[in-house]
Amino acid sequence: MIISRTPLRVSFAGGGTDIRDYYKTGHGAVVSSAIKKYVYVTINRRFDDDIRVSYSKTEIVNSVDKIEHGIVREALMKVGIRSGVEITTIADIPSRGTGLGSSSAIAVGLLNALYAFKGYRASPKKLAEEACEVEIERLGEPIGKQD
Repeated sequence: MIISRTPLRVSFAGGGTDIRDYYKTGHGAVVSSAIKKYVYVTINRRFDDDIRVSYSKTEIVNSVDKIEHGIVREALMKVGIRSGVEITTIADIPSRGTGLGSSSAIAVGLLNALYAFKGYRASPKKLAEEACEVEIERLGEPIGKQD
């Protein structure tokens, strides 16, 4: 079993300057810090070829493209895992609408755990870039790079 723990963050200044439309034409600057609250992701091999994803709901599917949870679906496709896994996410706080970067913490933690599951250790830079790709480019989420 792989367990990943990713800290949440609080922003002090500059929120919004990390959105592409802003920093494309100007200079973005954000001041934020990790806090002592976390998102946990676990990954375990399943006994069959299905994919089970457990968060505020549970999904059991036989194909990656049937996963409703966008971050999980896109991260699995990005890393190349197509079947036979069980993924859970648990957070110290509610995961939506807190402004603490929880969805991005899930993306980073999930990619970290998926790569570890495949026997590869991804660098923090790679994890950050790929988490942005998943959330901003693939899913079209209106979030900034600080997340």
